[in-house]
Amino acid sequence: MLSDNFRVLSLDGGGAKGFYSLGVLHEIEGMIGCPLYERFNLIFGTSTGSIIAALLALGYSVSEIHKLYKRHVVSVVAQKEAADKSKALAKLAKDVFGDATFDQVKTNIGIVATKWVIEKPMIFKGNIAQAHGRQGTWVPGFGVSIGDAVQASCSAFPFFERKVVKTAAGENVELIDGGYCANNPTLYAIADATGPMGIAHEKMRVVSVGVGNYPEPQLNILRKAWWHKKLLSVQLLQKTLEINTQSMDQLRAILFKNIETVRISDGFTTPEMATDLFEHDLQKLDVLFQRGRESFALRESQLRAYLT
Repeated sequence: MLSDNFRVLSLDGGGAKGFYSLGVLHEIEGMIGCPLYERFNLIFGTSTGSIIAALLALGYSVSEIHKLYKRHVVSVVAQKEAADKSKALAKLAKDVFGDATFDQVKTNIGIVATKWVIEKPMIFKGNIAQAHGRQGTWVPGFGVSIGDAVQASCSAFPFFERKVVKTAAGENVELIDGGYCANNPTLYAIADATGPMGIAHEKMRVVSVGVGNYPEPQLNILRKAWWHKKLLSVQLLQKTLEINTQSMDQLRAILFKNIETVRISDGFTTPEMATDLFEHDLQKLDVLFQRGRESFALRESQLRAYLT
């Protein structure tokens, strides 16, 4: 029966490549015939995955999120300077999330960011049952709005400025992208479920959705030297995030091999699929969305067994 299992959805970071994740989720939503928050007991997200996770937990359909991505995310990643990217991201957070708070979510959630000064994760949650300690002073999302938490999770420094949030305790905390500590947040989600929430391993079903793997855009040696250097920096960031993603999944497979998990993040090798997290060509992003739908089809029978 559906009530017998505890279902976890984990969504990777990856900037505009989140269009691939949306393609996967579009098919999952079509298969189960209801909003994803009704089927998943816990949704974790990092960076672009945090945007999707937060909207799903607030009750948005995948189609609605896809429309918001085409309208807002493309304009954010198209900005060239960090200040402009952060300004556009702040506008996205305000326009999309308004004043929504973590006590308004319809299912359990985790939004991953990274503390700049002490170099530790800061995970925004909506349910005290997920707290690993300090329940006496616990406040949903530390008292931070969902929009501010999501903006922090997406602030890939130095391509974005660092984000300062103010907690309910009056503390100012400087944050950067959650991808620096867990670009693939599946382990953090499992830690909440099996730890404070007390879910038995055999009752868990985990769906971990990445953003796909693509060839890097080719450097154009005829371009100005500053652009050449900037593109190399983007490639280094992507490499860092991908190493983080793969190592977290390898640890998950070793430490929790008895927890049934489907990982969806296929690789694409053809030159025309070359892209990065700042891709803003809508035609190419539409192809990523289509690839996500195709990746779902490869795991449809397993996903159906988990979710229906």
